[in-house]
Parts: sequence; structure tokens; C-alpha cells
Amino acid sequence: MFLMLKLLWQYRSFIFNSIGNEFRARFNRSSLGALWIIFNPLAQVAIYALILTNVLAARIEGVDNVYSFAIYLTAGILAWSLFADIITRCLTLFVNNGNLIKKVMFPKVVLPAISVGAAVFDNLMLFLSILMIFAVLGHIPTIHILWLPVLTLAVVALAVGIGLILGILNVFIRDIGQVIPIMLQIGFWFTPIVYPLSIIPDRYRGLLSLNPMYPIVRSYQDILVYGQSPQLQDVLVIVAVSGFLMLAGFFLFMRASEEMADVL
Repeated sequence: MFLMLKLLWQYRSFIFNSIGNEFRARFNRSSLGALWIIFNPLAQVAIYALILTNVLAARIEGVDNVYSFAIYLTAGILAWSLFADIITRCLTLFVNNGNLIKKVMFPKVVLPAISVGAAVFDNLMLFLSILMIFAVLGHIPTIHILWLPVLTLAVVALAVGIGLILGILNVFIRDIGQVIPIMLQIGFWFTPIVYPLSIIPDRYRGLLSLNPMYPIVRSYQDILVYGQSPQLQDVLVIVAVSGFLMLAGFFLFMRASEEMADVL
């Protein structure tokens, strides 16, 4: 692990330049440029908010705002989009960069670093746009927003750990790349993002403990929707689990690098 950190530091300029090149290539000849990063998730929020807030008159208890459901939904999507984006990138990372992995002298650890850096930047842009939307809706986050960097690190660690493991498996079992997008869709609806926790019957709420994103999404909602600090116990547990999965993912990555090069 120390060697990986050393390599990341040595190749930091290459990593940042690669992230910049990715964005320049993505928005080349685009008149709106990086604004496209936020249009897709915000369009999704707008559609849900329009239907559930105005048509079905959905409201979130404890939030004195006519657009409380849109605020609740946006907070959940902010957390989930980062998680899903990192996993999706890592899922095809090694398959798409087979030629680079075959180069022995190339520090392969920079590949996930570039993907994660791009995903985090996307999420930061989305977060800034959400703050502006909250201001327009008359909903101002409290000082507890300072918890978000900790939660963001937890999401990144969790997604990197899961993403690396799945990305490595996808090299050897290509069906993984077809199944995971479906599982992410199921996971999205298995997490209280589009609906409040209160509508889930008590006998089924215990199943949410199987979802590692549930405490993170709930913490995002506590901070951004209700203006309160997250439950410390949940944060500590998910940080520990995320750290373990990230270490497991990098350990598997180091052990499987040579075998992946042979397969690719």
C-alpha cells in the first residue's frame, strides 16, 4: 500500500493532466462544456420532483418547504451518483485499458486514480449546482455541511473497493460487466432516495442493513435536508467498512495485475 501511495505521488502530474485531458476530450466542440455534467442528474431530479411534488403532492415530513421532496431527492442522488459513477468507471477500467496494463513499466495504479479523480470532479460540479438550486428554493444548508468531505471520502473508498474487485472479475468473467449495471439500478431503488423511509413497512426495514449505501445516503439527507449532523455510529461503521473494502480491492489489484495482463 505504501508503494502505491508513493507511485501516486510521483505520477501526480500525469494523473491531473490525464483528468484534464479527459474533460477536454469529452466536451470538445461543445458550446455548453462542463455544464453537461450536471444536466443529466438534475433533469432526473426535475422529472421526479415535478411528478411527485406537483402531481402526487408528495411532501417530506420535518421540512418546511413546498419543494421538500425535490430537496430530499437531490441529496440522495448526490451521494448515489458518485458511488455509481466510480463503480461504472472501474467496471470497464482494465478491459478498456488493456494495452496500458500490458506495459510492464507503466504504474497501473494511476488508472483507477484517474477514473476516481474524474468522478469526484463531476460530483463536485453537481454539488455546487445543487447548492445554487437550494438557494433558489429557499433552502440553506447549515454548518453541518462540513461533514460532507468525510462522507465523500467514505463513498469514494466504498466505491473504489467494490469497483476494483468487480473490474478485476470483469477481465476474467465478462458477464460481470453486463450484470452490474442492472444491480446498480436495483440498488438505487433499494435505497430510500426516490421515496422516504417512512413508507417502508417496519418488518422490511431491517433489510436496509444489507445495503452499504443506505447509511451514507441517510447521512447526506440528514445534512442537506434536515440540517443536522449524521448519526456518528453510522459514519464510523461505514468508514470502517469502506476502508476495509478499498484495501481489499487494492490488494486484489496488486495480486491480479500480471494475470490480467496475460488475459487482456
